[in-house]
Amino acid sequence: SRQASRPHRLLTCRRLQLMKAIPVQTSINGDTTEFLCNPDETLLEVLRDRLGMTGSKEGCGTGDCGACSVTVNGRLVCSCLVLGAEVQDAEVETIEGMADGDNLHTLQRVFIEKAALQCGICTPGILVAAKSLLEKNPDPTETEIRYWLAGNLCRCTGYDKIIKAVQVAAAEMRGA
Repeated sequence: SRQASRPHRLLTCRRLQLMKAIPVQTSINGDTTEFLCNPDETLLEVLRDRLGMTGSKEGCGTGDCGACSVTVNGRLVCSCLVLGAEVQDAEVETIEGMADGDNLHTLQRVFIEKAALQCGICTPGILVAAKSLLEKNPDPTETEIRYWLAGNLCRCTGYDKIIKAVQVAAAEMRGA
């Protein structure tokens, strides 16, 4: 009888979770998106687990590494620190929205050309952060790039190739 009540408890628990689910409507990479999320579910979890957008990575879960960087209403954030419900009526941009179909964004292409990536865990977050920087400052100094990307940790490449790639992409995007 104890075993027989266990599935009932699990089913009841699942029902309670669904009853607490919060409906969210938002824009992700320019597309209107609707989803249900639990009150404690992070934007990173929603993107990866509910929407299948696995480009943003969980590196730390505490906002220290930047692997999960996205923009919300133009502001660079760590999606592991934002609740999914907080993006109601917001504009969210992720790494999946950077390329235009098969045409890579200039930053993506230059990162490949300059070998500014290795394992790929940090790369999506760095690309989103660099794009955010260049939208605000199309001609940043090396110091400004380093400062802007300070919240994005890379354990493989060191940062010289990343900084150089951002500089080259910035110049190309300016038409310099």
